[in-house]
Amino acid sequence: MNAFSRRGACPALSAPMQTGDGLLVRLNPVDGGFTAKLLIALAESALRHGNGIMEVTARGSLQIRGLTAQTAPLLAAEVDALGIAVRTGVPVETGPLAGIDPREIANPRPVAERIRAAIEEAGLTQRLGPKVSVVVDGGGQLTLDEVTADVRLLAVRADKDTVWRVSVAGDGRNATLLAMVDAGAARDIAVAALRMIAEKGREAHARDLSERQMMSLAGWLRLTGLREAPPSVLPDISPTRGEIAHSRSPSPISMAEEEKPTPELPISPQVGEMSGRTEGGASRSPIGLFNLAGHALALGIALPFGSMPAQKMIALAKSALTLGTTEIRLAPGRALLFLGQPPHANQSLQDTAAALGFVTSPTDPRTRVAACPGTPACASGRIATRDLAETIAAENADILDFILHISGCAKGCAHPGPAPLTIVGGENGAGLVVNATAKALPAGYRPGYDAARGISRVAAMISSARFQGETAAACLTRLGPAAIAKTYQQE
Repeated sequence: MNAFSRRGACPALSAPMQTGDGLLVRLNPVDGGFTAKLLIALAESALRHGNGIMEVTARGSLQIRGLTAQTAPLLAAEVDALGIAVRTGVPVETGPLAGIDPREIANPRPVAERIRAAIEEAGLTQRLGPKVSVVVDGGGQLTLDEVTADVRLLAVRADKDTVWRVSVAGDGRNATLLAMVDAGAARDIAVAALRMIAEKGREAHARDLSERQMMSLAGWLRLTGLREAPPSVLPDISPTRGEIAHSRSPSPISMAEEEKPTPELPISPQVGEMSGRTEGGASRSPIGLFNLAGHALALGIALPFGSMPAQKMIALAKSALTLGTTEIRLAPGRALLFLGQPPHANQSLQDTAAALGFVTSPTDPRTRVAACPGTPACASGRIATRDLAETIAAENADILDFILHISGCAKGCAHPGPAPLTIVGGENGAGLVVNATAKALPAGYRPGYDAARGISRVAAMISSARFQGETAAACLTRLGPAAIAKTYQQE
């Protein structure tokens, strides 16, 4: 294996990515998880061939770090020998409880499989960039609201029927809603949107679609006043060459391709404005107990900041195996879901996980800190983010009612959006950004090794300055960047 994927690509088994601590591979099992025995074997392989650090990402992928050009192929061969089938191609993601959650509105797996098949038939896999993705969310206890995607399908109830909200470019709060349609039309719109993205090149995403293209996707349905799209609305995809075969009725895709004007109609409002949330409101943490059918329970346990030594993964998996766990699923939010063990075993498994250093409570302050690997794991990192994260979470639990972002550099990989406070590594040390992303200009600096003390200064200011009933995040906004930066830099 001589060529490695560039940073920003997806580091699959066949294309590991170079990082500060060696090569990184990411794998997504086709079935969404592993048996306990398979996870143990995989962790042992990570110890043999990597540096023994395993991660679960915010999107629920498993990563193995510290591989070399010689050991990465050996790991891939062992994964194959274990019979672990991993997903390739355009990610079409479903929730970790998909198909087994009694509260979900619809099982998203059949729809997701049809989208995957249509993508392959359309020949889009090689034409889309490695970061283009689709989310198919059936609702229920663990939604995918926090996961950003180019195309989103969300099951909702409409009268006595189930329909799918199709939106693009964002997460569950800010993606732009295109239509509410049946499952077949949702698949067609999703693939049509991906085709438009592919036409713009491998660097493109749904956010790059023009207003005209967005209107061509949504306008026909709005023009007809129909909620459900008949088969002629969108082009059929040829199973042989992936070509568009236009029906007699002009589709939104054909209008865009032929440069014909589309109806002057408004784009659908943001999902948040249309209450595109599932029942139960905001996304639930993947940590804790979840009811399944037949009085069964799933237990969610998270990796602190998404990372754990393989030895501890092995210890937890061995405990789960002894207690009767039959499956361990990967979950967005850097967590693992343990299924199959009898209900009375969950407390013992939770206690073992806590003793090993895993996150077992959704109120654990470490869940409020987003930290990338930082130095020395990432070549771009300028500060030891994980060490800072552990210290800050332990010392400031009482004020962490917001997300604190600790980024090794200005790319902000762990939390791309704005955060109330962001510590970002740079040439001048650990900069502090207030109410913005890691890319923003820091309001103040202090040495990277001493950033935790600066945050403790800010925490003390919040504790003394906030009003009764005021959140720490609201207090930060009221105090303003200048006062916060001055406090952060105090000795």
